[in-house]
Amino acid sequence: MSGGTVVTARVARGLKSPLAGRLTFPLVCLAVWLLTIEVVTAIWPFAVDVLPQPTEVAGFMWDEVTGNTLAPRNMYATFWISLQRLGIGMVIAMLLGTVIGLGMGLSRAVNAFFNDWVVAILAMPNLAWALFCSLAFGFGITGPIVTVVLTGIPYVIINIREGVRNAPSDLYDMARAFGVTRGHTIRHVLIPSLMPFMFAAGRYAFALGWKGLVVAEVFGGQDGAGWTIKFWYDAHRAHGVIGYALLFVIFALVFEKFMFDRLSRYFFKWRPASDVELVEERFDPAGAGAQKVTAGPPPRRDVTTETRRPDDG
Repeated sequence: MSGGTVVTARVARGLKSPLAGRLTFPLVCLAVWLLTIEVVTAIWPFAVDVLPQPTEVAGFMWDEVTGNTLAPRNMYATFWISLQRLGIGMVIAMLLGTVIGLGMGLSRAVNAFFNDWVVAILAMPNLAWALFCSLAFGFGITGPIVTVVLTGIPYVIINIREGVRNAPSDLYDMARAFGVTRGHTIRHVLIPSLMPFMFAAGRYAFALGWKGLVVAEVFGGQDGAGWTIKFWYDAHRAHGVIGYALLFVIFALVFEKFMFDRLSRYFFKWRPASDVELVEERFDPAGAGAQKVTAGPPPRRDVTTETRRPDDG
């Protein structure tokens, strides 16, 4: 294989890598942004004063990061206010959603009682909850918090209910065979099996609750990220609206990456690494042709296991 072919193959593998995809996407978005400005300006020349340039938005975002802002509060104080409301709403949604989801998964009567209401709440858009809570609770912190709860709780309930239904039945049978109490079974069998579903519920509640919170702050807030976006909108600063919206997206991505991913690795570090089967082609030097060789995990040694009752210590 020649050197040029090797370089071409490496470049092709690099372009197909996940890192290349992550780096290419924002570049494509930037190109679409610039092209859209050119097209809109050619059709409506008066829009050139309204459409913000990427450099203008980037400069605004840098000023916000460095604390040089014209808004009543800087970016850090603004996001801290919204984060407190989001945290309170998520805790309430996770607690209530987990209790209701457990009840719906363990009891058909409870499931029949809550099912239609959960579906109805799930069908309501964030905007409707934000408007309703703004009218019901007025300006303040109550409306945004209730919006977070109502937006996130149906996803928590559904995920927990499905997790209970998909719990391994053989573990329940073994617990009953050894006389394990119902409380110990829920604590040591059901709850660990629900952890993946709880993390999925937390991610949905965070993503949707965060959007609902911002919308609620736009209509019924006196501070926070949503109110600040409305502040720049009322000031007729399109670069401020887009820049703060991008800061909002970046903050959500960083929060997801450094909180949920780390918590997931911590809580699921007990999971064994999945066995990956590798298939390679080995060429016979004698000219017999290619032979497929399956390289799996190394053979496991025989280990004598002892079955013990949970209450034997």
